[in-house]
Amino acid sequence: MEIGHSAAVDKVPDLVNPALMAKDLHMSHRCSLSSTPAFRFVFCGLMAGLVPGAAWGAGPIQLHPDNPHYLLWRGAPTILITSGEHYGAVLNQDFDYKTYLKTLESFGFNLTRTFSGAYCEHPGAFSIQDNTLAPKKDRLICPWARSDTPGYPNGGNKFDLTKWDPVYFKRLRDFLDEAKKRGVVVELVLFCPFYRDEMWDLSPMKATNNVNGIGTMGREEVYTLKHPDLLAVQGAMVRKVVKELKDIDNVYYEICNEPYFGGVTLEWQAHISQTIVETEAKLNTKHLIAQNIANGGQKIANPDPNVSIFNFHYADPPTTIADNYGLNRALGDDETGFDGHGPDPYRMEGWDFIVAGGAVYDNLDYSFTCGMEDGTANVKAPGSRGRGIQEQLAILKKFISGFDFVRMKPDKAVIKKVAPEKTSARALAEPGKVYAVYVRGNGPATLTLDLPAGAYSAQWVDTKTGKVAGTESVKHDGGEKTLVSPPFALDIALSIKRAGTE
Repeated sequence: MEIGHSAAVDKVPDLVNPALMAKDLHMSHRCSLSSTPAFRFVFCGLMAGLVPGAAWGAGPIQLHPDNPHYLLWRGAPTILITSGEHYGAVLNQDFDYKTYLKTLESFGFNLTRTFSGAYCEHPGAFSIQDNTLAPKKDRLICPWARSDTPGYPNGGNKFDLTKWDPVYFKRLRDFLDEAKKRGVVVELVLFCPFYRDEMWDLSPMKATNNVNGIGTMGREEVYTLKHPDLLAVQGAMVRKVVKELKDIDNVYYEICNEPYFGGVTLEWQAHISQTIVETEAKLNTKHLIAQNIANGGQKIANPDPNVSIFNFHYADPPTTIADNYGLNRALGDDETGFDGHGPDPYRMEGWDFIVAGGAVYDNLDYSFTCGMEDGTANVKAPGSRGRGIQEQLAILKKFISGFDFVRMKPDKAVIKKVAPEKTSARALAEPGKVYAVYVRGNGPATLTLDLPAGAYSAQWVDTKTGKVAGTESVKHDGGEKTLVSPPFALDIALSIKRAGTE
């Protein structure tokens, strides 16, 4: 039964249906197209008449068919970069997401990350002041409807896991619609582990918080295949969300935030990804699925074939990109933190990750709070905040958008030497044509590059202000070429473009 927004609640269909449990199926929906523009135009034009959403760039955000390390949205190659709030924009009824999304748009950001409401936090969790993931009493909204029975510990009635809340789904869809107007893609995080008992104590999935008697296990067994009744509830929620958002083009689903905590099993994650795939197959739609792999980095041994985006947190240095680049899927760094309030560490993490070949960078910005959704709140929190990091990541977004990055890849061979000591440099390149170079250290820095013969323009960019710090015209006979940067502190960027590629 589909939600009708005029109804008070809707019943959950097939809550305990064994046919909808996990299956050991492995599906791959990959296809490749010729890289020639003429073929692409003709092929996609034909497909547009046969399959809904099959036109080049039509339909939900997807992996770019010419380079699946990047994304395609609205017909354009896409890298997602943002400095976003702490994931409570939808579940916290006090959060004014229209103001928030306008703020993201003003900086040119094109991503936000939000949690479904199956998980929330209590005030003071992780020492976060004015935490958007910690709604005030009776202000949590989630997919499940409230019952007539009082007793939810943070105010209001308990939840009924057999009924949906139409007000929630109206808010979720409106959030996505507003984001779309602002050019913002939403990473919808379906689940999150319960790091502490206090968080499990607030979940609608815990038996003490619902009228269904479901969820009697400890928090470290919530995301396993051990409890069919709870697994059915989770599967029903996933199917409901996917059906509600089947026509939305600016959303992709992350299975679970930080599943390497709280007892989350790989088998359970595979079950959720398969549930998404099977549900969407019946709807004739396909959204990207993301999986959070590790804090820092990790080489992925057995990737889930349903997953298109592999996410990492605190991926600095971005060694995980080189480790997993051969998977030919998008790689993301979608949470930062714990390096102080100033912008420097988060700016450098973002530049390093994107120039290393990443497709997604989401800085966690605690300056977005209820009542200060414009991102100017000065709060106590374990991470970045405010205009400094917002303005500096906007510079990164503008810089990388100035390249045809779909034709580029990480290039270790181009940088032969870097001086002084303790200075690092990395490059993203279309060899012989364009190079995006990022340098960390303190300058002036001397870079020795291996460039093919040709005429180039080199432009040094201040990562903190966006201003051009120096330019140079280069006529080169091929081989090693030395460039010297202007003075800088901490980091600087370099754009090299062959004449005629401006």
